[in-house]
Amino acid sequence: MTVERKWIMRNKRSQTDIQRLVNELSIDPVLANLLTQRGVYTFEDARAFFRPKLENLHNPFLMKDMTRAVARIDEAIKKQENIMVYGDYDVDGTTAVSMVSLFLKKYYKKITCYIPDRYNEGYGISYRSIDYAFEKEISLIIALDCGIKANDKISYAKAKDIDFIICDHHLPGDEIPEAVAVLDPKRNDCNYPFSELSGCGVGFKMLQAFCMVNNIPLHELYPHLDLVAVSIASDIVPIIGENRILAFFGLKQLNENPCRGLKSIIKIASLENQKINIDDLVFKIGPRINAAGRMESGKAAVDLLTSDSDETAKYFGEAINTNNNDRKNVDKQITNEALTMLELNSNHLLDKATILYNPQWHKGVIGIVASRLIEYHHKPTIVMTNSNGFITGSARSIPGFDLYQAIEACADLLENFGGHIYAAGLTMKESNLEQFKQRFNEIANELIATDMMTPQIEVDDYLDFKQITPKFFRILKQFQPFGPKNMSPVFITENVYDNGNGRIVGQDGEHMRMELIQENEPYRYIPAIAFGQAEHFEHINGGNPVDVCYSVSENNFRGIANIQLQIKDIKDKEIIP
Repeated sequence: MTVERKWIMRNKRSQTDIQRLVNELSIDPVLANLLTQRGVYTFEDARAFFRPKLENLHNPFLMKDMTRAVARIDEAIKKQENIMVYGDYDVDGTTAVSMVSLFLKKYYKKITCYIPDRYNEGYGISYRSIDYAFEKEISLIIALDCGIKANDKISYAKAKDIDFIICDHHLPGDEIPEAVAVLDPKRNDCNYPFSELSGCGVGFKMLQAFCMVNNIPLHELYPHLDLVAVSIASDIVPIIGENRILAFFGLKQLNENPCRGLKSIIKIASLENQKINIDDLVFKIGPRINAAGRMESGKAAVDLLTSDSDETAKYFGEAINTNNNDRKNVDKQITNEALTMLELNSNHLLDKATILYNPQWHKGVIGIVASRLIEYHHKPTIVMTNSNGFITGSARSIPGFDLYQAIEACADLLENFGGHIYAAGLTMKESNLEQFKQRFNEIANELIATDMMTPQIEVDDYLDFKQITPKFFRILKQFQPFGPKNMSPVFITENVYDNGNGRIVGQDGEHMRMELIQENEPYRYIPAIAFGQAEHFEHINGGNPVDVCYSVSENNFRGIANIQLQIKDIKDKEIIP
């Protein structure tokens, strides 16, 4: 699949700031520019950026309602109440439930976990779970990664003498639920210094506060940062500020001594004996955890992540891996069906949004399908199916279009909705479908400029191959962990050639391996891999120049690590006569 992409160069910051860092840190000007783009201007800024410290985490009591939350947990423990730890069925929710239950159970045993069924209960807090809590004489529910808009459900629970502590990170509605405590750094009345925590991250702050009040050493909490790191990567929250610290030490824990459940997935994903990074969490570990809730029950993910023996972890790990393989087959099938549907309907070319509905599609994978469709048609995409008599959909967006705001403008047609600027979920009556499609398309057609539908690659700087020295790469690696707001830097090098050893690879011959040389440095080559770009092979194999857009990575083969360029895009230049 050939998609024309536009390369957008980020603006360089002040040359004075760049030169100051070059002098103070003795680094290449390109690296200094990367630092200024990330808000690093001084030696002290650089020290904080390159050397994260757990002691620089914010005081959890700066978060609104934190004192009330900890006091209610302490009261429940003192009175020997039954506590339910409740969370969404995705990675963020299941890691949060696992972390909070694992930690609290060290000090108190009357704790149960609950993950709602995606198909029978849907997203967020359900009436069924509250009825279950009432039957089991549970008087406190700690809700993680959900609840900020569950006003009616919280009131329902209150009538049954069940208290809620909400730990959420989604945007609140106009009214905050009447829970005992509502921890959400996105509350307008919350002055917490960092608003981009994951749901698991908010749960971690609650446990941090619990430790401080109960004189529990924080080093007893930190081993659970492996779960926080998985949530940060999988929920695609910005890896800056406090998230950078949590992800940094979470990855350290993951690589050195992960919990049994994660160790099981690491083995299944063939990640043993190599350094695990954010990409591994996003593409290999997170999807397996997610697959449990997509295909069967998210509770299996919690059972895995809270396993108390290697045998149990192995059992649930293998079951979840089977779920993931099933998920791959189903989402591939539905993606192909969706693409065929678009091909047969030429009218979709006129709209600036893609909205598809098939009542037979599997609810658990429609979000993945929406993301895949954007790779083919760069438009905001909503994929919908039927569930329990309602249309339910997952939506994904493109840069520059606020998906949540557009869906909110259709709120009168919806039963419920939630999410953020780039991803959302929604439910509606079937009778409202056509009106919803019309209004959403009108909003998209008005707000999306034609050039927004051309995929863009943001480029950090130009780079010559001679600048990619071992020192350069050693410093570049310290920019990790990469993620939103601190993406792996992208560079352009112009006029490069393959040294003649390039070849097509991949099961379907869709990828290329090359050894690239730059025009002004004919005796030095750098290995490169270009996924899904084999259409350029004939041009490159003919000895013709190209401009490449890439990130610098490390390839580990048989225990030997080498610098490798990960090619994001290629622009063919004129063929030499």
